[in-house]
Amino acid sequence: MDPGILPNVSAAILAGGRASRLGGRDKSAIVVEGRTILERQIDALAPIAGEILIVGRGTHPAARTIPDRVDGSGPLAGLDAALAAARGELVVVVACDMPFVTTALLTGLLGLADDADAVVPRTERGYHPLCAVYRRSVRDAVERNLARGRLKMLDLLAELRVTFTDVERFGDGHRLLANVNTPADLEVHEL
Repeated sequence: MDPGILPNVSAAILAGGRASRLGGRDKSAIVVEGRTILERQIDALAPIAGEILIVGRGTHPAARTIPDRVDGSGPLAGLDAALAAARGELVVVVACDMPFVTTALLTGLLGLADDADAVVPRTERGYHPLCAVYRRSVRDAVERNLARGRLKMLDLLAELRVTFTDVERFGDGHRLLANVNTPADLEVHEL
């Protein structure tokens, strides 16, 4: 489905982590192939989203920065903040350390959202709930899990109607879902 037909799409870049394996460095500011990860992600999200949110730290003229509503609760808290602030019914979520997500990948995920609470890509390494599409209506389930201290994204997915899709249908899954978490990852991706 063409995402332009979808009622409203918001996008959220989750940038609230401590990046402890990188000495606290702002992952979204890492330069990959001449541009910061944040710039690369904004470029991928802008064609499909009516608004772009940055959850946590970081700013960009094309995005609105919002804080986590629940401190110290990881990506689930970032998703919670995004769902609470989003204006669109569908929210595309991307972790701030993924430099190679593309508009084509995100459009493909949106196109699978018709009958699902979430659309999550998978590879042979598992599921990737931090590059996914969520309906804003899953906010209640997110809040319940936060209140119970159930912070794993996979616990949330177990409660939802999820469409899992092989990322390879959209391109090289290793590249599309690559992330920068460690100094070794920097050596591979930073130019």
